[in-house]
Amino acid sequence: MPELPAQRTACVVLPTYNEAGKIESFVAAVLKELQAAGRVLIVDDNSPDGTGEIADRLAERHDGVTVLHRPRKEGLGPAYVAGFRQALDEGAGLILQMDADFSHDPAYLPLLLETAEGADLAIGSRYVGGGGVSDWSLLRRVVSRGGSAYARAVLGVEVRDLTGGFKCFRREVLESIRLETVSALGYAFQIETTYRAVQAGFSVAEIPIVFSDRRVGESKMSRAIVAEAAWRVPLMRFRGSRWR
Repeated sequence: MPELPAQRTACVVLPTYNEAGKIESFVAAVLKELQAAGRVLIVDDNSPDGTGEIADRLAERHDGVTVLHRPRKEGLGPAYVAGFRQALDEGAGLILQMDADFSHDPAYLPLLLETAEGADLAIGSRYVGGGGVSDWSLLRRVVSRGGSAYARAVLGVEVRDLTGGFKCFRREVLESIRLETVSALGYAFQIETTYRAVQAGFSVAEIPIVFSDRRVGESKMSRAIVAEAAWRVPLMRFRGSRWR
């Protein structure tokens, strides 16, 4: 396993909503991979299943865990923006994002962090050589691949997995892309943050990962999220560099 870089403190931002069945084991797996080089920030959107209370107990038990409680569910994008802001305020040099349900395997964290030492944004990619998905229906595979291909074509970028949510940003990237103007609520947020990084001239590297479908709880994917991504992508291209 690659050694974690010592130059920068890493913070893994984990948005949660109704993840009581997995959050404890997932955080333990993340902390194991981070070793002493990083910490975990759980961003809970007032989960009715008690996820927030479990997160508080984890924070009491582990010095490397903190919790940000939000009053209501507003979408993936706002949760990440709130978490990114807190991680930046607390001095993190590398800010990571990932799903908190084992869809993103914590075992990839050391390689993602190592890659970020040579790139401004490192992405765990399903659609580069060696990457892939498991336990997905044919329809979901088509929608996911088609969505990434659509976004690449409209935005004119070469990143293969634009809709992927397993990333590591150098703090300079998040400080430069005006998080306060990112308005996407769902998975369009993933496209927009990567696109803004590319537009701002930051380097992007993709490493292959295998994405596994969640087996506990309900998927956050919906038709509304897919529709939002479809209409927001041309809007991103239309706005171009106006957000800078």
